[in-house]
Amino acid sequence: MKNFRIRILIRVSLLVAAIFLLSYFLYRQTTFLVEVILLALIIYQVYALIKDSESVVKIMTRFFDSIRYSDFTQTSTSRGLGSAFDELNKSYNEVMNEFIKARKEKEENYRYMQTIVQHIGIGLISFFPDGEVNLINNAAKKLFRINSLRNITTLENINKKLVDELLSIKAGRKSLIKFVYNNDFYQLMLFATEFKMNEKIYKFVSIQNIMSELEEKEMEAWQKLISVLTHEIMNSITPISSISQTLNGLVNQKELSEETLDDIKIGMETIHRRSEGLIEFVNNYRSISKIPVANFSIVQVENLFANISMLMEKQLKEKGIEFRISVEPQTLELTLDQKLIEQVLINLLLNAIDAVKEKDNPVIELNANMGERGCPVINVKDNGIGILEEVQEKIFIPFFTTKSNGSGIGLSLAKQIMKQHSGNIRFVSNPDEGTTFTLYFNM
Repeated sequence: MKNFRIRILIRVSLLVAAIFLLSYFLYRQTTFLVEVILLALIIYQVYALIKDSESVVKIMTRFFDSIRYSDFTQTSTSRGLGSAFDELNKSYNEVMNEFIKARKEKEENYRYMQTIVQHIGIGLISFFPDGEVNLINNAAKKLFRINSLRNITTLENINKKLVDELLSIKAGRKSLIKFVYNNDFYQLMLFATEFKMNEKIYKFVSIQNIMSELEEKEMEAWQKLISVLTHEIMNSITPISSISQTLNGLVNQKELSEETLDDIKIGMETIHRRSEGLIEFVNNYRSISKIPVANFSIVQVENLFANISMLMEKQLKEKGIEFRISVEPQTLELTLDQKLIEQVLINLLLNAIDAVKEKDNPVIELNANMGERGCPVINVKDNGIGILEEVQEKIFIPFFTTKSNGSGIGLSLAKQIMKQHSGNIRFVSNPDEGTTFTLYFNM
């Protein structure tokens, strides 16, 4: 700035001197040529002074134009203008370099995100409310067997319901859609979100064909069920077959002694008992395959718990179990089938009673509250022996039981009843610490 100040002072001084001399010569009415030279000198100094003053403005104008047009390749020099201008130009160039660096990072992040989007295994489509597509990844193209997609409505040649669902699905919602296309079965899980950018609304939908996963889970469920059914049936059929063979040998004897007749009687009683067991098994199977249709009504949870407490009070007291009940808020209401949910809760409480029977200070808790996701939940918690890790994945399989007198249908029934309520049942269990079963209800 020192050089700049000196130049300004010199130009101002020269300008003042030229004006003074021009005034003097005009007053003395001297040679016309001298007056013209002085006037020219004044004009030049004014021009030079303006030019020097505008140098800062030019630097700043160039800086703002660079930002406006995203042109960060320009640099600025200040030769002969002084140290202050050197600092200004240094700052200018540093800011430009920061802009270049930020732009480079932005481009790298964009390429990185594009790479992730294009390589992720789930289909992704982003589009405007009118259906115009601005992004579709490779997984979505592969899923729909297309090379490009300009508008969502183009997918109508695959399935019109799919297009309607994509356009109408609300942000934060999931949707399941099934259809057949080119002899292939599709079961798509859609999840949508929306965001606003540059005054435009974008809908972003993830699409996953879960058909193979569902088929795999279904096959696994059937295998587990068949394994349990085979085990239960063979437990009855094997002794019946063996006893029948023995009895057949006995009745073929020419003479039947009193002892033989007693053996036949015992064998027949055994066959009868095992046959009744098979009938009970079939009836249990019917009970889980034909659950009554839920009859929904608005129920105060506090009243529901009072009914449960009245039904279980005697059994809990006899076994010395501390029973804790809480409802938060106390006015909590749920839309449910009271009889079916009571059946579920009683079954869970009976399981809890069995789990705490070896504890010195058995405690069972029954509580209801608004869960973390804002949906009501009912918890049945005990401080019992817990569920073995290798058993945990099997407890919802029909007829699976670890109890000698259990039917193995209670938890399976509970799961189906909660499905009727558009909810679910989950549990957390730690050996020797206890188990918590949670019923999740949608609002």
